[in-house]
Amino acid sequence: MIQDVPVSVTVCSGGVGVGCAAVPTVSETCVNLTGGLSFLNKEITTATVPGGFVCTFFQDFGCTASGVVNAGTDSQVFLTAGTWNFGHVPGLSGTTNFNDLTSSFSCSPI
Repeated sequence: MIQDVPVSVTVCSGGVGVGCAAVPTVSETCVNLTGGLSFLNKEITTATVPGGFVCTFFQDFGCTASGVVNAGTDSQVFLTAGTWNFGHVPGLSGTTNFNDLTSSFSCSPI
């Protein structure tokens, strides 16, 4: 039996390297920004997704999407490997400003 090995997604409340946490995540498991991660709730500005993974960041807890909210901003964004500035990320309806909107996220291998 193959076990899921956690990978770390680095999320920051400021620019790259500012107010950061490396959050271990297991494939397709929802990470709610509560408890020890509550300082990041609605505060994520940048994220670094490891190679070979795609992560979905959600405005709501529980990794649920509610469509288009907040005056036209998508309720979720999908990010592949790399470092992302949440002011300009690809959303369902094109490039969107997802800065300070994330409450949960999940990742899976590509």
